[in-house]
Amino acid sequence: VPRGGDPYRLYNLDVFQYEVFTPMALYGSVPLLLAHRPRLSLGLFWLNAAETWVDIGSNTAGKVWQGGLGGALTGTGHWGHCKFFSFSLIPIFRGIFGGFLNSGPAQAVLGDFTPVSAPCPGTQALPPLFSLGYHQSRWNYQDEADVEAVERGFEEHELPLDVLWLDIEHADGKRYFTWDPAKFPNPRRMLEHLAARKRRMVSIVDPHIKVDGGYRVHTELRARGLYVKTKDGNDYEGWCWPGFYNLPPYFWGPPADLGSPQGSTEALFTWNDMNEPSVFSGPEVTMHKDARHFGGWEHRELHNIYGLYVQKATAEGQIRRSGGRHRPFVLSRAFFAGSQRYGAVWTGDNTADWEHLRISIPMCLSFGLAGLAFCGADVGGFFQNPGPELQVRWYQAGAFQPFFRAHAHLDTARREPWLLSPEHLALVRSALRRRYALLPTWYTAFYRCHRQGIPVMRPLWMEFPDDPQTFAMDDQYMIDRVLLVHPVTEPGAHGVNVYLPGEGEVWYNDETHEQHRAPQTLYVPVTLSTIPVFQRGGTVIPRQDRPRRSTEAMRGDPFTLYVALSPQVSVGGTPKTPQGPQNPPQTSPSSADPRGSMSTPAWLERVVILGVGRPESALLTTHG
Repeated sequence: VPRGGDPYRLYNLDVFQYEVFTPMALYGSVPLLLAHRPRLSLGLFWLNAAETWVDIGSNTAGKVWQGGLGGALTGTGHWGHCKFFSFSLIPIFRGIFGGFLNSGPAQAVLGDFTPVSAPCPGTQALPPLFSLGYHQSRWNYQDEADVEAVERGFEEHELPLDVLWLDIEHADGKRYFTWDPAKFPNPRRMLEHLAARKRRMVSIVDPHIKVDGGYRVHTELRARGLYVKTKDGNDYEGWCWPGFYNLPPYFWGPPADLGSPQGSTEALFTWNDMNEPSVFSGPEVTMHKDARHFGGWEHRELHNIYGLYVQKATAEGQIRRSGGRHRPFVLSRAFFAGSQRYGAVWTGDNTADWEHLRISIPMCLSFGLAGLAFCGADVGGFFQNPGPELQVRWYQAGAFQPFFRAHAHLDTARREPWLLSPEHLALVRSALRRRYALLPTWYTAFYRCHRQGIPVMRPLWMEFPDDPQTFAMDDQYMIDRVLLVHPVTEPGAHGVNVYLPGEGEVWYNDETHEQHRAPQTLYVPVTLSTIPVFQRGGTVIPRQDRPRRSTEAMRGDPFTLYVALSPQVSVGGTPKTPQGPQNPPQTSPSSADPRGSMSTPAWLERVVILGVGRPESALLTTHG
């Protein structure tokens, strides 16, 4: 609940240098409320894309319908209240509205809520493997020579990298789907060079279509009448980075295939930014509420879902581009319930300070609970310049969040990792390599999320629903059900207190393999090199420990299984690996059943068993 008790406003806006712990509107909205106590959880999903206010507080009278939500959970005579208010000019029986209420045992509600409301949100799309690697971005890498120098820097300093990003300066006069001919005269050669090094590129495509009679995209959309209209029937015109622009409506109208950016290849993927939509000349820096979409729908009815449809159109375009052979990758700043079906999201334009590093954890946990499992924060902070300690700690935290991208504002100092001191560079390299070693674990977690709707990065209370001590914890979390992570988010820290939950369970330090009994609060001494991570007893973690330049370069590398013994449960795991280089959008031959079989070029190199002493002998029996 925001400090001060004011209601949340769900209204997607382009917010400059947002503050933390405020109920102000931000880039995206998911009208989902989850409430939990031991042995009972409730979920309420309010399907309405109009401006919505959510008031959460205490109501001793308890005479509102939503009050039962809090009363059922408190188990006392006092009723909490939660009120949803959506501003629509259409009667409910004509408007876009739906409500979904689910209750039951915690694991059933929290694990099944997304499938229960699948007609609305759906589950997280299974991402292409490369997108789980490290992404390097800034506003802006200036030209082809700059791009190649940055890529070469990662190679020379033995830093893994999967994707280089280009912001708005790459386009010709902010005409998206084009390249600046002076800065990027041969984009195809640049992309082919990256692909040859087993890397990819992402370029930005905002929804703003520059008003320019010589711009093919604009003239085609105008000729076909495919722009949002004003209430008077004229093309809606706003002002943003391109200058004057028009906006495609994306909702339900006739399709318009805008093609791929000139000179692009299938190694180029997309970042949809400013898609709230941002209108510098509009009220609250967004589109007028009385603008008209296809069918006469006013924008006020659809505002919060606009960004989702931009991302949806982009993802579907990428699938068509490859003939269905490749999964899409699209990052979107604006989002709504269901955006997870089309790609990734992030926490937006954060600031290079410790407070924004800390808040990235509960923000990503909230994303995951709302179904948006592929989430992250700009490593290092978008605004301002981080000091070396903050930059290292942010890399360490980002390595254990689902989407891992460094990004920075145009006015900040360059901050490629090798610009740090050799000592700090070594720490960043270590964090990057830990991320890549655990990619099989990340991919398995995303597969389970895709199939079951369970967040990849989740709060402790989701795994330990009857332990009240976990309920308010938002500085540590689980990755799938196998790893507990407590990033260091305080300057000058010499230690952190890590709560290890689970009556009678055991946890193993991920680096030292030291065993700890739960439940307990463990003081962990830390240096700048420490990332407190613990493997849960009773789990198996697959790792690929050989350093490589990218995820694609790791294909066929051997696996090491880390088997963590537990006195309570038998050990088990179902590792999932992508098959073949193409990553088709839906499925490929594979098995997540321990009794099934599958073919992979990789092989099992080692099995490390945690929790036992060194045996005097071992016998391995194989068939064939």
